Amino acid sequence: MKRWGANGLIVAYIAVLVMGIGSHALNVGMGAHPGMYYIIWDMFCGWSAHSSRLHLVAEGESGDYYALNPPPWGELKPYGKLGRPQYDIPARHMARFAMNVLNHSSHEEMTRIFLVEESWPKKFNLPDSVWNQIYEEPKQMTKYYHVRQIISPDGVVLQSQPTWLHRQFTMLIAKNPRLQQDMHKGRPFYAVAPAEGGGTRYSVSPFTDPASLQREGSTLGE
Repeated sequence: MKRWGANGLIVAYIAVLVMGIGSHALNVGMGAHPGMYYIIWDMFCGWSAHSSRLHLVAEGESGDYYALNPPPWGELKPYGKLGRPQYDIPARHMARFAMNVLNHSSHEEMTRIFLVEESWPKKFNLPDSVWNQIYEEPKQMTKYYHVRQIISPDGVVLQSQPTWLHRQFTMLIAKNPRLQQDMHKGRPFYAVAPAEGGGTRYSVSPFTDPASLQREGSTLGE
């Protein structure tokens, strides 16, 4: 009986392992159930050396810009200090977040909605006392702003880009002289990166300059 139990445990373990490998390799059912988190191989591959925040900014017909997150009535913070939109890294639901705020607030007519990603190295999150013990240079935070999506006033995603880190990856690949030479020779060329969702994750085409969004606008009213 013990042998049957041991054999059954081994078979079940191998079956779950094969299912996890197949799900990850084929990108099928990876988020079908919370339990898949313990089966597929990407349990910790989402960790990064950079922190990021997602900002929804609406452009009104007057030229003013409105912050859509957090909304005027507050926001859900499910796991700590961050609001719910900050956990939507692939930006699959940001248009819905934006439309929820616009549909339940008074404002002028909007022309476009921008999803702007703010990124900075995590080392700048260290307290000043710890920073001074590790680094000799002064603590001067460097932030990067990247437009992830352009959304229509009715909630349709018009343009989409990958995260700032993935965009840097694709730009490095595209600007590598050796790889460019190999591509001109007709050799197969593959740019491999973690799945970002959507068909534009390897795009390196020019995009809207985030600096144009730095002008402050008024806050949406209830």
